[in-house]
Amino acid sequence: MERVVITGMGAVTPVGNDVKTFWEALKAGKCGIGPITKFDASEFKVKLSAEVKNFSVEDYVEKREARRMDENCHFALAAAQQAVDQAGLTEGSFDPFRTGVIFGSGVGGLKVAEDEVTKMNEKGPGRVSPVCIPEMIANMAAAYISMRFGFKGENFCPVSACATGNHAIGEAMRAIRHGYQDVVVCGGTENGIIPISIAGFQNMKAVHTGDDPACASVPFDARRSGFVMGEGAGCLVLESLTHAEKRGAKILAEVAGYGATGDAYHITSPDPSGEAASRAILGAITDAGLTPADVDYINAHGTSTPINEKYETIAIKKAFGDAAYKVKISSTKSMTGHLLGGAAAVEAIACVMAIQEGVIPPTIGYKEPDPDCDLDITPNTAVEAPVNVAISNSLGFGGHNACVLFKKV
Repeated sequence: MERVVITGMGAVTPVGNDVKTFWEALKAGKCGIGPITKFDASEFKVKLSAEVKNFSVEDYVEKREARRMDENCHFALAAAQQAVDQAGLTEGSFDPFRTGVIFGSGVGGLKVAEDEVTKMNEKGPGRVSPVCIPEMIANMAAAYISMRFGFKGENFCPVSACATGNHAIGEAMRAIRHGYQDVVVCGGTENGIIPISIAGFQNMKAVHTGDDPACASVPFDARRSGFVMGEGAGCLVLESLTHAEKRGAKILAEVAGYGATGDAYHITSPDPSGEAASRAILGAITDAGLTPADVDYINAHGTSTPINEKYETIAIKKAFGDAAYKVKISSTKSMTGHLLGGAAAVEAIACVMAIQEGVIPPTIGYKEPDPDCDLDITPNTAVEAPVNVAISNSLGFGGHNACVLFKKV
């Protein structure tokens, strides 16, 4: 089987619109959360979000074309352009039919759907945009990436809520490992800071409703009361080690393990036993031919909801045994908020950067310990430590669990 490596990465996030800025912000413990500005939230209980800032889509997409896309595609194309540029995937350096795109979104163009339904109700069906459907469907980010770069291999869009990005990375790894593709561009994106999305999560009581950004997203803290909606995209270029070495690409890390399970329990709550999540974690470790004691860092799902961190802690303890108390853990959602379908992809990038620089990014805003969450969550300040192996956990609504393991090369 082929070994699979990462040769390019790109990010658009609430704390930085490229990998370098994103990573420096994580190391510094920068909070990307603030008042909602993308719409009038005066009638909403939710007042805070983690918005992408100072982003110009025209740096990546021609103005006229950009107007015919949902913003999730803007974020995706920007992240993909950065990743492809870093990887050096120029014409002639890849076989188009062996270069795929596996790129997901939790909901796709929900803003388009919201706008067009409003238009139809107010002005009649004849006023609905003729490109409403292609703007709305979740697979368009993957489609646009393939069209932009001429990638004609496998092309599809996983949709598994918060686990979307890890499913994309894991399936990309498998496609390359088993010889179906040489290169796969993968990741996830989301444009979730819109009225219908905020209203839905608010009424579900899943999101934080306070107005202090410093107390909003506090994973593992006893005060946690709901996640903060974020937005953005992350993209990784995966390729076989053989292909990367042949074209002289710089290798950033290896994708060595992938585990995925389903809770079969509840539409929103993780399984309190943590059994399926623990099997996804252990599956990724076993897939890489390693043991829990080999893992140096876990980027936790860590959403800042009352039950998530309690059950994720249980899952980590089941998977790691005694090693659970030795591994470094953090939730970068304390800084970025929750990017939903884009979350796992940017968190994978955080894992790769931790491996490259030997730095564990912190869980910021931590003040009140929770006895149910008694592991080392790297509170408030980044820590320098060797990182040879890192894993990223993602636990999506519907019980979708996906874990990806990264290794130093």
